[in-house]
Amino acid sequence: MGIERIRALPCWRGGIAAEPLRGGLSNESWKVTDAAGAHVARFGEDFPFHHVARANEVMAARAAHRAGFAPEVEYAAPGVMVSRFLAARTWGEADLRADPERVGRFLAEFHRRMAGEVSGPGVIFWVFHVIRDYARTLRQADSRFAADLPRLVGVAGAMEAAQVPLPVIYGHHDLLPANFLEDGEGRLWLIDYEYAGFGTAMFDLAGAASNAGMAPAETRALMAAYFGATPDAATCRAFDAMQCASLAREAMWAMVSELFLAAPGADYDAHARDYLGRLDAALEQYQSTHGKIIA
Repeated sequence: MGIERIRALPCWRGGIAAEPLRGGLSNESWKVTDAAGAHVARFGEDFPFHHVARANEVMAARAAHRAGFAPEVEYAAPGVMVSRFLAARTWGEADLRADPERVGRFLAEFHRRMAGEVSGPGVIFWVFHVIRDYARTLRQADSRFAADLPRLVGVAGAMEAAQVPLPVIYGHHDLLPANFLEDGEGRLWLIDYEYAGFGTAMFDLAGAASNAGMAPAETRALMAAYFGATPDAATCRAFDAMQCASLAREAMWAMVSELFLAAPGADYDAHARDYLGRLDAALEQYQSTHGKIIA
């Protein structure tokens, strides 16, 4: 991204200083400082192969700000969104594992508040559809991961069958640890709303747990804090199944990204193989607890 494109945005006050923010896997972000303070300029196009529409992302980010979970969106235009910069620490896996009860309560409040703030057509996120659609994309592109697809789709089908009915909520659906921020006052924030939409709470819960590598005791504490009571056996099984689905989706996200994206520093092959390994471990745990699946 040329610095001149950043300078050309009409939202700055006076001269600017800009520096790239590292760590993103699909978008390009810059910290920009002007006379009004610090901001984050995030550049990204629509990604139909990932079901990402930037208009929905901007709407969700603004809704999350109104609900108290995200920084203010100060400017948006096709391909770019500028938000207030948060002086905050990016979480890692250990932070989520250290206090699963806090994460559970935080997500319960997020789901409770968000549905009343969103607007426009209702976007849905259903991970099992995403996995099947990713498989179609990868088959059509003759991906080098094609041999993995029948097993991944089969696992997804078995995990979908294990789900239990839950109220529809408005979720984030990309709860990697790096999307949690904690400011100096101990307040939690969520960023990156590309995949936000209506769906089941189970995906956000399982995604937060699986991406952080939570142990079984930690996942049960997370769920108890979210639901306000110890979950029953069927809910625990559905949660464990959704962890497998979340890991499969993240692995396939990387496989598809390898075909279409080239973010600086991103290693999509390593990301896919990391999550395939996590999926194997989660499936072993699932089957040892709930019985063998046929996929």
